[in-house]
Amino acid sequence: MSEYPHGSLVDRDMLAKMPLEKILDYFFMQIRNIWRVDGLYFLGIERKFGTEGATEIDTEVWENMATIEAKSLQRMFEVGENPDVATIISLLQKSSWSLDQPFKTIEIGNERATLGIDRCRTQEARLGKGLVEFPCKKVRFGYLNKFAKTLNPKVEVKCLACPPDKHPTNSWCKWEFTI
Repeated sequence: MSEYPHGSLVDRDMLAKMPLEKILDYFFMQIRNIWRVDGLYFLGIERKFGTEGATEIDTEVWENMATIEAKSLQRMFEVGENPDVATIISLLQKSSWSLDQPFKTIEIGNERATLGIDRCRTQEARLGKGLVEFPCKKVRFGYLNKFAKTLNPKVEVKCLACPPDKHPTNSWCKWEFTI
């Protein structure tokens, strides 16, 4: 019995028998679990080494993840070299980070796109635990910039707002992508 690139025949058969709605719920639960692990690791590192040390580690991890994820999505969706901004945003929307951010605003033009996170589960969870806002700008910029530049080195990513910067109450962060 041969194996599929991402799981055994048994695993695929089990999932294929599930109703589509249940598969989608399961899929999003697994993405959520990835982010739960990320958050738990971050909190542990933050307790031991402080926010600055945890942020440095997190930035490096998410930059590496961005490269891996961008290349994987590029292959999976058969996107050629140096795609335009709209295609990059389309792939970014399929990333685990974006799929875990259901409250987002995306605007795509010919030469420019913006991505805003209106509600951030990570920040809301931190605040709910009595922690301060996480200054995530360095981590998020590292991820988004590396993701975009992996696909097209000519892309420029600019932070329009992100903690620790001030941000509107209805938006945690906003990013601009141009070529």
